[in-house]
Amino acid sequence: MWVSLVVGLMARPWARRVAVLALAALTITLFLLNLRRAGERAGRAAERLDNLERTDAIHRQMLDAASRRPRSRDDLLDRLRGGGF
Repeated sequence: MWVSLVVGLMARPWARRVAVLALAALTITLFLLNLRRAGERAGRAAERLDNLERTDAIHRQMLDAASRRPRSRDDLLDRLRGGGF
C-alpha cells in the first residue's frame, strides 16, 4: 500500500522536484556536519601537538639542568666556594 502511494506521488513532476531539493538539502547538511567534525578532530590534534611540544621542551630543560649538575659532593663544594650558583 505504501509503495503504491509513493510511486503515485513520485509520478507527479512537482513531487520529483521536491524530492530532488530535499535530497540536495540533506546532502549539503551532511557535508557541513562532516566539515564541522573534521574541524573538531583537527583542533584536538593541534592541541595534542602543542601539549607534546610543551612537554618535550620541559623535558629538554630538565636534561640540560641534569647535565650541568655537580657530579659529587666535592664538585658541589668547589662550585659553592667559587660562587657558581
